[in-house]
Amino acid sequence: MFSEEQLAQLRSFPEISADELIRYFAPTAADAAFVSPGGRVPADRLGMLVQLCTLPWLGFVPDDVASAPSAAVARVAERLVAAAAALRLYGKREQTRSDHLRLIAKYMEWQTAPAGSQAMKELEQFLLDRAMGRDSPTLLFNLAREYLMAAKVIRPGALVLAKMVGTARKAAADLSSQLVGHLLTAEVRADLERMLVVDAGLGMTRLEWLVSPARDASATSVKTAIDKLTRGVG
Repeated sequence: MFSEEQLAQLRSFPEISADELIRYFAPTAADAAFVSPGGRVPADRLGMLVQLCTLPWLGFVPDDVASAPSAAVARVAERLVAAAAALRLYGKREQTRSDHLRLIAKYMEWQTAPAGSQAMKELEQFLLDRAMGRDSPTLLFNLAREYLMAAKVIRPGALVLAKMVGTARKAAADLSSQLVGHLLTAEVRADLERMLVVDAGLGMTRLEWLVSPARDASATSVKTAIDKLTRGVG
């Protein structure tokens, strides 16, 4: 469903636009004060503030915080009057990053979605509902991401969410079969099968012909459109 390359991209920082830079990487004085209690070294303050700005931008924070866009890091460093290069020293321990993210989530009133939580159950239902009318894995993944961001829920890992999308697609397909199965009589099935056979007169399958859009507004195109309506799937 998703290649390793696609999953890697979904786990990483994307390129940032000028609008996103201004919107998300403009920490307030209160934000700077939050990450600057006594005793916290510059690298930790900078890394924590980069995480704080990244969360509402992406809905999650990539593990490699130091790979954040350089323009974004520069804006955050300027707020802290710190050297942007200090970010390279941040988060050598995974526990440091996760502890900081937990503090940030509480400060920004976001929540996590551990396995079995109510948030995950609601996400599963959301995906099933959307999968009933949409089959694209990428579209469903993006819809889930937008849903989680609107609810201020930190996005699960890319692989976890990808598997949830796959589960939702299968469940939607099974449910659709249950709902319309009784309508698929032998005659209807035969008609549908005929739509997949190349028609010598058309030079393509009936299905391709029916869904092909008109090329222009000529009389021939109008006649073809009417012909499609009258011939249907018969």
